Amino acid sequence: MEDNPYLLLTPGPLSTSKRVKAAMLKDWCTWDDDYNRIVQDIRTRLVQLATKETLLYSSVLMQGSGSFCVEAVIGSVIPKDGKILVMANGAYGKRMAQMASMLNIPLLLLDNGEILPPDLEELEYMLQKDKDITHVAVVHCETTTGMLNPIEAVGRIAKKYNKIYIVDAMSSFGGIPMDIAELQIDFLISSANKCIQGVPGFGFIIAKIDEMTKCTGWARSHSLDLFDQWDKMENYNGKWRFTSPTHVVRAFYEALKELADEGGVIARYNRYKTNQRALVKGMKVLGFETLLPEHLQSPIITSFLYPACEAFQFQTLYEKLKRRGFVIYPGKITNANTFRIGNIGEVQTIDMIRLVDAIQQEKFWT
Repeated sequence: MEDNPYLLLTPGPLSTSKRVKAAMLKDWCTWDDDYNRIVQDIRTRLVQLATKETLLYSSVLMQGSGSFCVEAVIGSVIPKDGKILVMANGAYGKRMAQMASMLNIPLLLLDNGEILPPDLEELEYMLQKDKDITHVAVVHCETTTGMLNPIEAVGRIAKKYNKIYIVDAMSSFGGIPMDIAELQIDFLISSANKCIQGVPGFGFIIAKIDEMTKCTGWARSHSLDLFDQWDKMENYNGKWRFTSPTHVVRAFYEALKELADEGGVIARYNRYKTNQRALVKGMKVLGFETLLPEHLQSPIITSFLYPACEAFQFQTLYEKLKRRGFVIYPGKITNANTFRIGNIGEVQTIDMIRLVDAIQQEKFWT
């Protein structure tokens, strides 16, 4: 507790290990061969995490938050005569649509509200009806609610109509087993400070090489030119076009090794799943109900409804828990009063038990 005054129970940034933090204590030069070899190793490891079909895919790192990477993809992989269909059931799907709109990319938004999964029948209907659609995009884990969307089914329909498939796996990659070749994903987007348990500062895209090479000259931004960033890394041994977040990259490299030492993605998924189940079980004993039914719930973050008591104030609970060493998240739902608790990062089941105990002791609203 001296090093970390509180445990971050959020969808990112996360509580990280001392091992990952310690990796940032050394300075690195962006031109140095040793540093660029680390970048190349990271790129290789990311593809290996993503799929068994490693020869079909490549990865590229991009400065900024995860949203920078989403915008780099939206703005770089759709040609001038292209059109994107975005499936949204939360704030992050809507953010993809907003990016496309601001970039003047023709857009179709299928918004299914915040508490329902994507409408697959509507997706198929629109792909049959609108022949101008070239790309389909969806969020895997929609942290607005904690819902896990059916990316396999969405991909199957998208590819039935020969569309390029984009998946925002910001809060799921590295923490939920997947093979992006089997899922038929062309561009997958994630971030350093999510399930791989690094620190904020950059994100990454794992892309099908055949689709990436088509994108030269398509970018609508110089700084967020995905193809140009990838091409530089490919041809200059991991060199970034602009100053890279060297300390963050080194921490991420350590986080990747830490993930392997834990037993890989399956082991981490099992830990997150056990954390989430322990949390929900304890919270239900205290009278809290989850927003989502279990079959839609991810192991990443859970939304809880406010208790049926006028005395409950989220901000009061937040401050009391923070003093006890836990930071939780406010809700993001338009039509329901909720708050959210994440269980990814350097978090164990005992931490969930301690949290529930702290909430029980602070049960001021009854």
